[in-house]
Amino acid sequence: MTSIKALTTILGTALLVTSVSACSFTEDSLWPSLSGEDPAGGESQEAMAGAADPATQTSTVQISAQPTLGTSSFVPTGVTPGQETGTFVGQKVVELRGELTNLQSAISQHNQILQQVRAKVISDSQRYHNTVAAMNARLQVGTTPGNPILVQQFNNAQADLDQIDQDITDMNKLGQAVATDASMSAFLAESTSAAFSVSGAVDEDHRQLAILQDEINRTVVLIERLHKEVSQDVRRQSAYISTERSNLNLLSTGIRSGEIYGISLLNQAMASAASNNGNANIAGNPLDTTGRRPLVVIRFDRSDISFEQALYNAVKKVLERRPDATFDLVAVAPSRGDEATIALNSSKSRRHAENVLRSLVDMGLPPSRVAVSGKTASNTDVNEVHLYLR
Repeated sequence: MTSIKALTTILGTALLVTSVSACSFTEDSLWPSLSGEDPAGGESQEAMAGAADPATQTSTVQISAQPTLGTSSFVPTGVTPGQETGTFVGQKVVELRGELTNLQSAISQHNQILQQVRAKVISDSQRYHNTVAAMNARLQVGTTPGNPILVQQFNNAQADLDQIDQDITDMNKLGQAVATDASMSAFLAESTSAAFSVSGAVDEDHRQLAILQDEINRTVVLIERLHKEVSQDVRRQSAYISTERSNLNLLSTGIRSGEIYGISLLNQAMASAASNNGNANIAGNPLDTTGRRPLVVIRFDRSDISFEQALYNAVKKVLERRPDATFDLVAVAPSRGDEATIALNSSKSRRHAENVLRSLVDMGLPPSRVAVSGKTASNTDVNEVHLYLR
């Protein structure tokens, strides 16, 4: 487990406290820099210019790729006709041949449905991604909070994603029907094998049984391949739908604020964990914040503090390094004044912390990864919210 000391070395040592954007970060290659006052009290003109023009604050938008659908077509080879021999076994061969014909007809129908559903998934996905790309492009250059055009596009994208979800439901039902085909093919294989042991058969009966057995075995293999590919499509697409719903939730947060974020923090953590071959650091037990340097400091010194973009960037960078990272969110209230004033500030500070937590959840970070607490401090004169890496 990475120690706090070692982690601090990785993240950097310089702390930039801001008053304009009311956020601060450990500033090195891992963290973005924000406008405001430097530790010496001087104001960074370059940083101020970047904060004044949202259009200059660009983000790299990562759009989840649509999982590849299977491309196989499952067409039965057909059933070889035969002649009746007049024996009991011959009659059994005719029955089995008819049942195999019906089974292959069902497989052909299910294959046709599969190709139709696949085409629909592709069409719905293309429409969804085009809409999402248009929203991200508009947010990339900056727009008004709650832009009604983006709101309508968001509603369209959500409807498209719901349609893809319905497509996957239809594919899952198809998988259940193919499972029934598999049961039928197993029954036919057993019945054909048993027919060889029935007495009273002529050589022609066994010759036709052998041909029928080969065709049933090929049908069994075809059904197994069909069922496997449908199951893989359903599994991959279902995971994709879950990922995109998280990304849409974050996109809605960006539309409300008029600025771009990126992919859901949870999806970011999962992607980072995969790139690390699952060897992510496991967070330890919650630690006391005494002596710990906060990753983010949000100072609520006025009513219109915009902290979401900077908060997202900071947590995203952490999750790139430590996919399993957990955080401590601390509401800090000034300890100056009488008891009533301190109590009032503590209450306001907790509400600020709740808003920050709500923003993190909207960005895709599971609530279970954030522990919220509160304290008072003598070295601050305004309510603050500190985010620590646990």
